[in-house]
Amino acid sequence: MVATMRICIRPVRPCTFSAPPKRTAFRCCTLTDQPSKLTFTESMNRPNWPGLRMADPVDLDAINLRSDTRPVRLGKRWKEYQGIRNWEGLLDPLDENLRQEILRYGQFVDAAYKSFDFDPSSSSYATCKFPKSSLLERSGLPETGYRLTRNLRATSGIQLPRWIEKAPSWVATQSSWIGYVAVCQDKEEIARLGRRDVVIAFRGTATCLEWLENLRANLTHMPNDEPKEVGPEGFGPMVESGFLSLYTSGSTISPSLQQMVRQEIARLLQSHGDEPLSLTITGHSLGAALATLAAYDIKTTFKRAPLVTVISFGGPRVGNRSFRCHLEKQGTKVLRIVNSDDLITKVPGFVIDDRGGEHVSRKQDFQMAAGLPSWIQKCVKDTQWVYADVGRELRLSSRDSPYLNGGFNVATCHELKTYLHLVDGFVSSTCPFRQTAKRMLGNQHHLRETARV
Repeated sequence: MVATMRICIRPVRPCTFSAPPKRTAFRCCTLTDQPSKLTFTESMNRPNWPGLRMADPVDLDAINLRSDTRPVRLGKRWKEYQGIRNWEGLLDPLDENLRQEILRYGQFVDAAYKSFDFDPSSSSYATCKFPKSSLLERSGLPETGYRLTRNLRATSGIQLPRWIEKAPSWVATQSSWIGYVAVCQDKEEIARLGRRDVVIAFRGTATCLEWLENLRANLTHMPNDEPKEVGPEGFGPMVESGFLSLYTSGSTISPSLQQMVRQEIARLLQSHGDEPLSLTITGHSLGAALATLAAYDIKTTFKRAPLVTVISFGGPRVGNRSFRCHLEKQGTKVLRIVNSDDLITKVPGFVIDDRGGEHVSRKQDFQMAAGLPSWIQKCVKDTQWVYADVGRELRLSSRDSPYLNGGFNVATCHELKTYLHLVDGFVSSTCPFRQTAKRMLGNQHHLRETARV
């Protein structure tokens, strides 16, 4: 992704720090038997280190994503955890049931990473390593109660020059395995969840052409979309060109990701449409952007679609204000998990004001940084680079964890495992990290994700 200028009224926390005292202590929370009561302890005393870099930083290859907390019965409250009320009262402090649901969906994304063949020298490069019948089990999720029903592929729409034929074959890989659809089939799990759940999980960027698509950061109109009223900036719904290309492009050997998603959702609605049903679309990085596009497309295409929820980990911006407005009007719920130290969540494009959403007026939505000349405001508004953040945000920070490098390692800040570790540790804005989060740092070996937007 190409980092671009951000125009925002809210102050941004700086990324550089003065040297800490010789002995530094992290303030962590200890939960008592009553979750509402928090006690603070000074822990993790360490000798001095440069900035916030840990003397013995966490090894992300050794993080165990499996939580040791027993799943709870959601029952009739399942719609609250799927965002029917925009997660009001559940994010700060973070509700324990919601925490477990976020981690559970994060494991589905992790399974997509583990199932992808990253080896460019392999004859099966950019395909799924495991058969559909055993993918979840072989990627470390043997007892989810879900059954994988369809593999998904994404195709780049970039037209390659002729000279690329002389390059290694992996450079020109246009279509690649991007994720899967899985349906909850276990009766006990359906009863626990309060409904039958359909999961669509997407990995992040992996192939050369996917990286190139990420760089196509200008906004473009949604194709074959119904005429809609223009947004406050004077445009209809527009999204990032590269993301849209990966979602809508197809080839002679592979249909588009959009076609595959629509076909599978149509089949599932016909099979399970008469029972309580939810669609949860989750992804990391590029996968988070594709999850947002898929959710928008499903709600636009299927008038009888059930509640559609996006759980987004470290996702970039996707579209303009009009896109956000229509996403909200159609009832799509988006929960963005954001690491303040992750640069990918701050691109692409400009953001005039990121306080937006359905509770912000048009006048407020166009307020810009104080003192900015009017001609600059007009130039920015007239570009096709003005984006808007969507949904509700759960904001975390690598600097709050005593087990991480404090935000100096850009790649680590964007790791999926970092996000899941931070979700597991977060308590509230007044108590950002709990001591028991260390339980996530187990000995089980996992492959490091190399795919990133």
